[in-house]
Amino acid sequence: MDISGLGGKYLTFRLGSEEYGLGIMKIREIIGLMPITSVPQTPIFVKGVINLRGKVIPVIDLRLRFSMDEIPHDDRTCIIVLDISSVSSNLLIGIIVDSVSEVLNIRAEEIEETPAFGVKLNTGYILGMAKSGGGVKILLDIDQVLTEGEVCAISGL
Repeated sequence: MDISGLGGKYLTFRLGSEEYGLGIMKIREIIGLMPITSVPQTPIFVKGVINLRGKVIPVIDLRLRFSMDEIPHDDRTCIIVLDISSVSSNLLIGIIVDSVSEVLNIRAEEIEETPAFGVKLNTGYILGMAKSGGGVKILLDIDQVLTEGEVCAISGL
């Protein structure tokens, strides 16, 4: 993967002790937790739907999508509303994260390719690893976090 064009602004957020980044152009807004209406027979990481100013949008818990333990939400927990694109559609969704950190301008030379973890681990949803402030931020390709089938299922909510 050519990572030379990945430099730019990223919204960083936390899940557990790890920091992640999302390209700022995908972000619509950041909102506090609000009542989520559960939808039966959805994958466990789909928490339900919210009514955001008259528009019903699906909400997923990124912790559960990444097979992390579910934790109680607190006052730092929030929903990032963003656009995802798939082969079949564009979709507005909310993702629940532990906390939002900041917007960083990450230069291309600060980004390294995703390390190889073996053939059995799919890392297609990781754009690269950003070296920033002595740590590493995992830059996500949010369009690849959900499979095509999952996007189709969620778009029907």
